[in-house]
Amino acid sequence: MKRFEGKTALVTGASRGIGAAVAKHLAAEGAHVILVARSVGGLEEVDDAIQDAGGQATLVPLDLLETNSIDGLAAPLYERWKKLDILVGAAATLGKLTPLPQYDPTLWENVFKLNVHANWRLIRALDPLLRNAEAGRALFVTSAEAHQAKHYWAGYAASKAALEEMIRAYAAETSKTNLNVNLIDPGPTATKLRLSAFPGEDQSTLPSPDDKAEMFLKALLPEFEQTGQIIS
Repeated sequence: MKRFEGKTALVTGASRGIGAAVAKHLAAEGAHVILVARSVGGLEEVDDAIQDAGGQATLVPLDLLETNSIDGLAAPLYERWKKLDILVGAAATLGKLTPLPQYDPTLWENVFKLNVHANWRLIRALDPLLRNAEAGRALFVTSAEAHQAKHYWAGYAASKAALEEMIRAYAAETSKTNLNVNLIDPGPTATKLRLSAFPGEDQSTLPSPDDKAEMFLKALLPEFEQTGQIIS
């Protein structure tokens, strides 16, 4: 039997990179995957790959910067499945590597809106569905930059630090339920986000998103009982 047979999983940032890889691997292991991302074309490519491999997916084109629209995810999921087994928050933006006093205010707000506020709105909307699952699992992507005082990384680093504290608080609040909540730091990976931070880097020397997918799947299994942790 496949490891996620009969499970329903929602993955943000599912049109490319780590989100797409995790979604495809979950589908290959039997999950019905709800693919959430802004890019319709990217979602369709991931859906084609999932279907070609015999999996199932539902596409939800959604710009997570429009945080009010996130509330609309809950009702259709409840009507169809009554629960959500897995939530993977993989959508993120780097913003811009620039001195802090020169950071564009709108860009700064959008970095926090996507990396922090959108994940809070997902929790707010989907918490009842996750609690309805027999072994709900929520996993949010973080980065070592949250703990490093590096030149020009203030926006991304501060947003990931805020995400970590928010998710750890949520894990504490749900510690006596059947829902486990964790963060995951996949480390250096050949993604578009990393390429924008290190444009001269040879990404062929880095692990691919597919190489990192298994560490996500292990943290989403019902038998994975840790909560409130940073998995790296």
